[in-house]
Amino acid sequence: MTREGSLEAPTRHPVAWRDPAFYAHDAFEAEAARIFDICHGCRRCVNLCGAFPTLFDLVDETKGGEVEEVARADFWKVVDQCYLCDVCYMTKCPYVPPHPWNVDFPHLMLRGKAIRFKDGETRLRDRVLTSTDRVGRLASIPVVAQAVNAANRTPALRRVLDRTLGVAAATELPPYASKRFRAHAAASGDWPVRDGSRTPGRVAVFATCYVNYNEPGIGHDLLKLLAHNEIPYTLVEQEACCGMPKLELGDFASVEKLKNVNIPVLARYAQEGFAILAPVPSCTLMFEQELPLLFPDDEDVKRVAAAMFDPFEYFVLRDKDGLLKRDFKAPLGKVSYHIPCHSRVQNVGQKTREALEWIPDTKVHTVERCAGHDGTFGVKTEFYAMSMKIGRPVFRQMAEDAPDYVSSDCPIAGRRIAEGIDKAAEGDAEHVTSDGERTPTARRAHPLTLMCIAYGLGD
Repeated sequence: MTREGSLEAPTRHPVAWRDPAFYAHDAFEAEAARIFDICHGCRRCVNLCGAFPTLFDLVDETKGGEVEEVARADFWKVVDQCYLCDVCYMTKCPYVPPHPWNVDFPHLMLRGKAIRFKDGETRLRDRVLTSTDRVGRLASIPVVAQAVNAANRTPALRRVLDRTLGVAAATELPPYASKRFRAHAAASGDWPVRDGSRTPGRVAVFATCYVNYNEPGIGHDLLKLLAHNEIPYTLVEQEACCGMPKLELGDFASVEKLKNVNIPVLARYAQEGFAILAPVPSCTLMFEQELPLLFPDDEDVKRVAAAMFDPFEYFVLRDKDGLLKRDFKAPLGKVSYHIPCHSRVQNVGQKTREALEWIPDTKVHTVERCAGHDGTFGVKTEFYAMSMKIGRPVFRQMAEDAPDYVSSDCPIAGRRIAEGIDKAAEGDAEHVTSDGERTPTARRAHPLTLMCIAYGLGD
């Protein structure tokens, strides 16, 4: 069976968030009913997340098994379960535009979240969790970082946080670094730019909130790789959060404020011929896809989108130009590599896997499935159990064959995978020695760190 547009690449329409009609409840619910009815008849996306099972259960529980019988108030239960990974749109749905049915499930959910935000229904917890710069600047002060990290490891305090703020006591939270990446990163290297390459010969690094405040080592490893391969780099002179956390709330006003901080600075680098690298996939996706859809008439947004690269996308392109070194010194053994949702939907292929497979005596097992953390979704009390359920197949597949390393381009997904593997092993007799000690699980390491290990780039 064929359909109109089936051989064409998916296209995306701009988000009409400035139109007052965008926030009309009746119009949203009518469009939701239309799209939900198509999804109900298809059900290809049932295994992706909690949104689709929630929708299908609502339909199946009606007398006639039809979307029109579902109470409109229950539509919001579906909105709550969507964390805007975009995988349904980019990998599963056969009815995305240019198909005449014009199904864009994630942007429908985004519209619902924006309506809730505009109506003042967003919790204080969600506003706090998505204020990454504000929280990060405070929590990464050396004395404060020690106190916050200690509190996050204290069960009694975590139970209080669960009851009062709604942050799940069971989930492991990333630590805050007392030395921020941007404050301690190396300055620009003064190397000549090689001629004749098809990729930009110099790099501007957009650090990201997570690398700056939580895991600065990832950023330092990126700089080591650039230096080793004689690629001139500089740190973006000024940056704020990319805006993805606020987008997930439907807080378009905050997204625009952050855009107005970042885009003028990044556009200058783009105009000067820099490749812009961000070591977190969500941030790359925000600049490459989401901001152009929110601000389709902004030429600087388009310039930045064209200059933005995932680090491994850039490395593979440099290798094709014959300008990347392959002087690896250490094998990695068995690597279980997870490609996160926000990498998959960028349509650049599995560039990280390709680069890791350059390393001699290294076997890469790739897992393409959601790990369940999904921004702030996986730390919320009401969604934690669902998050772990979504991630369970990934935890199992990543732990197969006793890998030496567990790795993901998304550092919070990597943490969730390691957490899931550890919790699955806690009651498993196979992981307990005769002395009652649990055997160590694989080491978690970001792919940039793995490349540094393979090159022999120590501290």
